[in-house]
Amino acid sequence: MALDDLRSALPGYAKDLARNLGSVMDSSPLTQQQLWGTALACAIASRSGIVLRALEPEAREKLSPGAYEAAKSAAAVMVMSNVFHRSRHLLSDPEYGTLRAGLRMNVLGDPGVERTDFELWSLAVSALNACGQCLDSHEQALRRAGVDRETVQEAFRIAAVLQAVGTTLEAEARFGSQED
Repeated sequence: MALDDLRSALPGYAKDLARNLGSVMDSSPLTQQQLWGTALACAIASRSGIVLRALEPEAREKLSPGAYEAAKSAAAVMVMSNVFHRSRHLLSDPEYGTLRAGLRMNVLGDPGVERTDFELWSLAVSALNACGQCLDSHEQALRRAGVDRETVQEAFRIAAVLQAVGTTLEAEARFGSQED
């Protein structure tokens, strides 16, 4: 299933999602590497097999092998990091914030792509996983690197649309249109 197939698979009640999917994927101001790395990382993090199967072949085609692996790495390490840091934040005991994390994340030291691209992908996955601490950290790193707010917002716009598309299509696949 390609991008057009994803759009056409969306039910009528989700026509806004089809339009938004076209908007974020067809007219994004991001570079091709930023766009497709964000899309791949978000497709993985969305946990939607439908979205991942649709976007992965084109992401593989449009990204260099190094960028393709880096986007997958961003998804993998951020899902882990987001759960960890979100849990720390949600606990009422602030002492957890003083403990050593003890999680290996070597890819952060050398992601194999431009640091800003990896940060953008990490921010998008953190948006999907609603980790405020990680969102702040990646947004600040991007802003320090000179990335403008519009570019930062574009990453979480893509995350929002792909999550909504995945959720809708997975629900339709499981339950279909149920009439009362």
